[in-house]
Amino acid sequence: MRIGGCRALVTGAGRGLGAAFVQSLRRAGADTIYVGMREPRELNQPGLIPVALDVSDPDSIAAAATRCSDVSLLINNAGVMKPDACLLDVQGSNDLHEQLAVNLFGMLDVTRAFAPSLADAGGGCVVNMLSALSWASLPHTSTYSVSKAAAWSLTNGLRNELRAQRTQVIAVHVGYVDTDMARAVNAPKLAPDVVATRVLEAIERGDEEILVDDTARQVKAAMLWPRPLYLGPDPGR
Repeated sequence: MRIGGCRALVTGAGRGLGAAFVQSLRRAGADTIYVGMREPRELNQPGLIPVALDVSDPDSIAAAATRCSDVSLLINNAGVMKPDACLLDVQGSNDLHEQLAVNLFGMLDVTRAFAPSLADAGGGCVVNMLSALSWASLPHTSTYSVSKAAAWSLTNGLRNELRAQRTQVIAVHVGYVDTDMARAVNAPKLAPDVVATRVLEAIERGDEEILVDDTARQVKAAMLWPRPLYLGPDPGR
């Protein structure tokens, strides 16, 4: 699909990567950009419409879908990460539920709510922000990786179901992005505007998957190693 003239909704658009998507859409000529935020604030740029949207709240999603009934591009960007959560303790279980509520069920519920609008627009496009950690789990990312692996599988399922209405579904995998979520990470990070620009280019190419950076490409390639990366260190060494 073409970005120019489209009507887009970005979830989690108040800051970080979501805000970068909003500005990239403006530069690319989007007609209307619905800026989904838990706590909307006044926006003074033409074409930007703040929308109250909490992706973990079904009533909030329903209200946004009613208000933004002309969306042709949906960018599921909202996400949460609970670092250092352990799968085997009580707090880790709570953290996992919170991340699944946003990273998995939020993505599903928002897509379901806006699927009719996308169909009315001739199919449109859904972009799901995933992660290189959809394919691997690090000691400090266990619960987050579970949520992103589930979201990757969800994305593949949604692509199958939305194909009949000609909706393009893109899975976006990337390593660390220079946002608040990765503030404590001491590793190379990609600028949010670079990620947003590359994703918009993928939309216009008609891609179904984009590996934004070398990290995502390397992690996916490592799934085919003799000992795949997702198995972790070799206990025999």
